[in-house]
Amino acid sequence: MNQTAIAVNGSGLNCDVVGAVARDGAFVTVTPQAVERARQSWEVVREVSTRQPVYGRTTGVGANRNVTIEDDDTHGLRLLRSHSGGAGPLMSAENVRAMLLVRLNQIAAGGSGVDPDVLGALSDVINRWLIPPIPAYGAIGTGDLTALASTALCLIGERPWQGGASSARFALQPADALAFISSNAATLGESALACRDVAELLRVSIPLAGLSLLAVDGSTEAYAAPVHQGCPHPGRRRVADTMRGLLDEETITPARIQDPYGYRAFPQVHGPAVDAAEHASTIVTREINASSENPFVDVANRTVWHNGNFHTAYVGLALDAVRAAMFQTAALSAARLGTLVEPAFTGLEPFQAAPGEAGSGIMILEYVAHSAIADIRRLATPSALGSAVLSRGVEEHAGFSTQSARATTEAITAYRIVLACELVASVRALRMRNRTPSGRLGEVFARAATTLDPNVEDRALDGDITAATDLLPRLAPYGVH
Repeated sequence: MNQTAIAVNGSGLNCDVVGAVARDGAFVTVTPQAVERARQSWEVVREVSTRQPVYGRTTGVGANRNVTIEDDDTHGLRLLRSHSGGAGPLMSAENVRAMLLVRLNQIAAGGSGVDPDVLGALSDVINRWLIPPIPAYGAIGTGDLTALASTALCLIGERPWQGGASSARFALQPADALAFISSNAATLGESALACRDVAELLRVSIPLAGLSLLAVDGSTEAYAAPVHQGCPHPGRRRVADTMRGLLDEETITPARIQDPYGYRAFPQVHGPAVDAAEHASTIVTREINASSENPFVDVANRTVWHNGNFHTAYVGLALDAVRAAMFQTAALSAARLGTLVEPAFTGLEPFQAAPGEAGSGIMILEYVAHSAIADIRRLATPSALGSAVLSRGVEEHAGFSTQSARATTEAITAYRIVLACELVASVRALRMRNRTPSGRLGEVFARAATTLDPNVEDRALDGDITAATDLLPRLAPYGVH
């Protein structure tokens, strides 16, 4: 467990920090300034509620927004119970922990009107690894009401945590129920982890492409600085610069005047994915540090504003673009894999079979890679193309950013498999050609060669794919220029 302490203040989260808490168990605290912001918000909303209607606090919700709630201490509990009815398999523990951290940070940013003592309760839940059981289905990008209602019922002790423990952590006031659950924290938490993972894999892809290029005696001309100064998109320039830095340390005699697109157009295809991932990370970071509350409690003006800040259209659209770009660059990885099974490029037996044998070698890797790419293609369908009309017509739009985040998580799993197949093939080709890279690519090769089985006889390659998949995160630093 990571004993790093993360001070939550409402403004300091990023995707890496979410990963450190959700996956590695970094300890969280809440700053006094954050507690004070939450306290002021809580005091203001209670004052405003005495002189004007406040949605969800003095009224019903959805189509019941015009129904007045007067001194009903059971309304908040009924709201939590009615909104906790999700379905399907449970969210993963890491996604739930990411959600808890994001909601903690949102409340710390001020504007929710929730009792400030909930900050201590939520940080305690995170630090104790208490996981509320949250079904995957129930949100469409306009607020994770089901996930947070289920969390609130665990907090007050009405529902057990995963593992069966049933202990109340916080006595949430009935009037605070809607304020606590009116959030997109689950969608944003999963989105933050996805952005972190995509960025890591996109970095990994660059040294892997470098190994493949060495294995087929490719040309470095496609990465020359003047080429990319002529069309200076940021992502493609960074990709070309990184490839050039890796390959400048190698002695290469190109085998052909120009290479297939898998090498020659790598910066032009991989660059858009880098740019899309960077844009998505910027969007998600902005959202996880925002006061996206409805109603929003305006402490400075001592009022509340009813609004649509809960709508995460920016996030869904950004992740839709990431998956489309991920498909493009994954397809290019498979194209390079195709050259690695071809004797005209490697000088080896077809499929890198053992010398002198008509074996299948790594033939199956292409099937595995294209199977994974088929899933990325399916998952790349834009979630933003859907919509819904709900709650008797008063909530007449949805961006399905929740589904976009989930699709991105699944696509990442498939992309890892694609890259693992390329790594297995390139390392095997380099070994069989007795070619050892130097410099930083040499370090990448050495790490992989130590991990992957050198046996080239026909055998099952599932263990190789698994080992390569596990190795990918350790290769990511080599993809940074």
